[in-house]
Amino acid sequence: MDRFLEMQTFAAVVDAGSFVRAADALGMSKAAVSRHVGELEARLGVRLLHRTTRRLSLTDEGQVFHARCKELLAGMDEAEAEISARSGAASGLLRVNAPVTFGIRHLAPLWGAFRERHPRVELDLTLADRVVDLVEEGYDLAVRIATLPSSTLVSRRLASTRMRLCASPGYLAKHGLPQHPDDLAGHAVIAYSYWSTRDEWHFDGPRGRVGVKTTPCMHTNSGDTCRAMALADQGVILQPGFLVGEDIAAGTLVQLMPGYRSIELGIYAVYPTRKHVLPKVRALIDFLAERFSRAGRDW
Repeated sequence: MDRFLEMQTFAAVVDAGSFVRAADALGMSKAAVSRHVGELEARLGVRLLHRTTRRLSLTDEGQVFHARCKELLAGMDEAEAEISARSGAASGLLRVNAPVTFGIRHLAPLWGAFRERHPRVELDLTLADRVVDLVEEGYDLAVRIATLPSSTLVSRRLASTRMRLCASPGYLAKHGLPQHPDDLAGHAVIAYSYWSTRDEWHFDGPRGRVGVKTTPCMHTNSGDTCRAMALADQGVILQPGFLVGEDIAAGTLVQLMPGYRSIELGIYAVYPTRKHVLPKVRALIDFLAERFSRAGRDW
């Protein structure tokens, strides 16, 4: 008598919504699926499913038992994952979330190398600048750029980036070079919508912290759009070094007020709090940490 197989079969029938689809998912015959569920009900002495010619539904007892089956099956998966972790094996679907610009510019070139190293991992990558709920939305890991990661999540710092105040030479030729944060009140500003302090920008200067309330001529939720507007001589932007560092080095953007530094942000790999980190998650964290460390990433 295989209790695990009975529970697995029952859960598959409920999840699939039919015996036929469950049989296909499990690689069994429909008769074998029906037999396993029937034997389970006989052993428990209760009916778990209402069966009609058109649909299946759970009985009250079936709902309770299905929930417990899912917990036990998940526990079995975690136990297997823990043992696999000891051998370094990484496999299965890995759902990852990352910010749009950073994901395109600095993560996209790495995925091929990661897959070469871990061919049994199937990647599902979503790029979004909003802060996703890892648990609620089913992500295994997210890359986040913040002063500090959420205290409800486990995190590992991969690199850092500093916000850079900059504008194009063409814009500065027309509107002058700001010397102090207060001067920004008289300049065209292209503002990033997700910036935590919104339109109030803060800097650490020779006499301590200085804050200035800007009046943006444009808001956007895209750092790339901020950069494009600055390159088009449209105003001043405050964007991370990983986005504008190459422009500053090339001279197409000019870093402003070097004596006033904006905040430094950490680039973190974050994942839900778990007793045992899945091998696929650990593999990606270690890979990203290695790559950014090797490249000396500090924008």
